[in-house]
Amino acid sequence: MRFLPHLLKRFVHKGRLTLIEPDGTRTVFGSGQDGPDVVMRLHDDRLDRELFFNPELVSAEAYMDGRITFEDGSSVYDFLSLFSVNRGGLASHPVQQALRRSWRALKRWHQSNPLGRSATNAQSHYDHPPEFYRLWLDSRMIYSCAYFPTPDASLEEAQEAKLRHIAAKLKLEPGMRVAEIGSGWGALAIYLAQLGVHVTAINVATEQLAESRKRAEAAGVADRITFFERDYRELTGSFDRIVSVGMMEHVGVTHFDEYFGTIKRLLAPGGFAMIHAIGRMSPPGSTAPFIRKYIFPGGYVPAMSEVFTSLERVGLWTADCEILRLHYYWTIRHWRLNFEARRGEVVAMMGERFARMWEFYLVAVELGFLNGSNMVFQLLLSNERDDVPVIRDFIVDEERALAARG
Repeated sequence: MRFLPHLLKRFVHKGRLTLIEPDGTRTVFGSGQDGPDVVMRLHDDRLDRELFFNPELVSAEAYMDGRITFEDGSSVYDFLSLFSVNRGGLASHPVQQALRRSWRALKRWHQSNPLGRSATNAQSHYDHPPEFYRLWLDSRMIYSCAYFPTPDASLEEAQEAKLRHIAAKLKLEPGMRVAEIGSGWGALAIYLAQLGVHVTAINVATEQLAESRKRAEAAGVADRITFFERDYRELTGSFDRIVSVGMMEHVGVTHFDEYFGTIKRLLAPGGFAMIHAIGRMSPPGSTAPFIRKYIFPGGYVPAMSEVFTSLERVGLWTADCEILRLHYYWTIRHWRLNFEARRGEVVAMMGERFARMWEFYLVAVELGFLNGSNMVFQLLLSNERDDVPVIRDFIVDEERALAARG
């Protein structure tokens, strides 16, 4: 083993990593303090070079394929936690710096989401059987950041609170026309329709739309929701409110002006939009290679500077901005624990390799919201400066009124 120890020596300072090479040789890296203790076995000599040159992608693929295993009670969670607390050491290595420069140089190509490809990218993630997602999401199958009144709230309570929080920000009145861009499994559309508005909900994931229609029918609001399989750029009409939750991450930085421009075009006079998306508190970057290849092709978590620069170009007012810092960490922790509890069913349904891939994904993003730069932002956007109430107390007032309704 020639390459990998050089990287690990520079990378692992907190915690401890015991590396077991294919011939049984053990090498220990790290102080053993302020981090987890991980024992990792390599089952393939080629991993020495492969991990050195692209550790973030190769470690995921090797775990998926069983070429890397963890021993002595350590797990993939411990391994990614070790990576998370030592992230700066990896990024400072010259080879890794060169690799990141190449990712940034290709960023616009990686995030190209023209009509057609955008749908294909989204479908690769969301068109798994609904039964798979039902195993580990809440009963409404909400696949976006919850809103925790307290850290120990249940996932069901936090997702209910999220729906209420969003509806409060929208300040709805019966009969309003609401467009939802990226409607998931229909939970928000159903909740809003129950408040007396008509929702036009669009999505490009066929499986999600089929499930959404069933759920709207069961909830008795199918006559107040119109579901379309449509790209956001193809939506027409005029709407009093627009809401988009967990969709902007799939747009790609080269298409932000199209996205916000579409919102500007669709807003009726006096209307406004609520955008909920993952962002980063750090400068612009690129999507991690494992996430880009296996989880969210074409996806990107933007820096706030990229979001606001686009809004400036398009000419929309940012009437309100809220940053949710730990809420997604708590959400994904619930998902991961639910997933672990039902892992045997996941394997029976989707296979061992898929289960390992999803396990790696959930752990990685959970820790990204705990130790990395990720957070969630919610924006209220309008064409005119006073389309949104100028005192934000209305959000609390609306939220309390909705809570009182039960």
